[in-house]
Amino acid sequence: MGDSENFIAHLIELRKRLLNIAVVLLLVFLGLFHWAADLYALLAQPLLAKLPKGGQMIATDVATPFFVPLKVALMTALMITLPYILYQVWSFVAPGLYAHEKRLVAPLVIASTLLFYCGMAFAYFVVFPVVFGFITASAPLGVAVMTDIDKYLGFVISMFLAFGVTFQVPVAVVLLVRMGVVTVEKLREIRPYAIVGAFVIGAIFTPPDVVSQFMLAIPLWLLYEAGILVAANLKREG
Repeated sequence: MGDSENFIAHLIELRKRLLNIAVVLLLVFLGLFHWAADLYALLAQPLLAKLPKGGQMIATDVATPFFVPLKVALMTALMITLPYILYQVWSFVAPGLYAHEKRLVAPLVIASTLLFYCGMAFAYFVVFPVVFGFITASAPLGVAVMTDIDKYLGFVISMFLAFGVTFQVPVAVVLLVRMGVVTVEKLREIRPYAIVGAFVIGAIFTPPDVVSQFMLAIPLWLLYEAGILVAANLKREG
């Protein structure tokens, strides 16, 4: 088979994988459509729980009450189908990988996905209550906290992405070691700088109080240590 035929075969395979992803994502989204408003209410619960009695959120645009819950349903569908999406991506690239690369990539993809979910869960169950409690308590006297639902969704998505990405620290550490960019010994040597970096990240993504900064910085530090342990074990096995 010539190079042009190989290229066309890859394009056909890619189209097949993308079509599979699109169909499954659409089916899950349609299945969640009926509960779109309930999903948004669940997403908004951390803020609503911190508002004064009778407090509520607002919608400043005419179509916002309809489209924002749909965005939440689509985001939920994407999270539910993420393992399937990654499986399709893996099925497409796996034939071009060596055996030792397959043994490394598959566990890293699974670990990365689980860590991303953990980062989102940590933000929702731990960080959001502290952040929204701080914000509502800091409102000046006579100011009612009435957040627009679309802006709230944008804030939540950015926080989910931020924590999902920062929870990839162990995966990043393992990859850096396996690629020879840094050694386990060097990672242990720069541990103090990593701890300082964790607290800097905590200061950026949380309100300016010590408790919430510790709530992010300590898990990041522990994830860094977990990455070192995993990388060291893989090095011994290799």
